[in-house]
Amino acid sequence: MASRFAFYGRVSTEDNQDPEASRNWQLDRARALTDQIGPVVAEFFDIGLSRSVPWKRRPEAHRLLAALADPGRGFDAVVIGEPHRAFYGNQFGLTFPVFQHYHVALWVPEVGGAIDPDSEAHDLIMSVFGGMSKGERTRIKIRVRSAMKAQAEVEGRFLGGRPPYG
Repeated sequence: MASRFAFYGRVSTEDNQDPEASRNWQLDRARALTDQIGPVVAEFFDIGLSRSVPWKRRPEAHRLLAALADPGRGFDAVVIGEPHRAFYGNQFGLTFPVFQHYHVALWVPEVGGAIDPDSEAHDLIMSVFGGMSKGERTRIKIRVRSAMKAQAEVEGRFLGGRPPYG
C-alpha cells in the first residue's frame, strides 16, 4: 500500500545548530523509513523553538495539525525524523489522538514504521521519548547555568544585565 507522507521536524537555534543541516538529517532519517512505501510530499519544519513549546504554539506544527482536518491535504501519513525533537513531556499523548481522529498514520523511525494506536509498547516508547526529551532539556539548562556561574566566579566574566560600574 503506497502512501504519501508529510514530514515534521524541529530545530532549536539555542544550541547553535544550523537549521538547514538539522532539517536535512531529520528528513534523510524520515525518508530512510518511508522511501519504499511512498514519497514525502509536504514538509513542516519549525525553526528556533524550544521542544517545550506546545504543538499548537509552534507555527509549523500548528499548520500540520490544521492540515490533518483537510480531506484534500495531499498526504495520508506523517513521518517524524526524530521524536526527541518533536515531542516533549506528555505532548505525544496530547497530539496523537488528533492524528487518530483524522485517520492519519504517524511514522517514527524508533518504532520501525507507523505507530499502532492499540499497542501499549508503542505508547510506552513514545512516552519514554517525551520524558527523555524533557530530561535532556533540563540537563542542558543546568549545564549552561553551571558554566555561566563558573565563568563569572573563576574568570571574572560579566554575563549580562547592567554593568556593575561604580
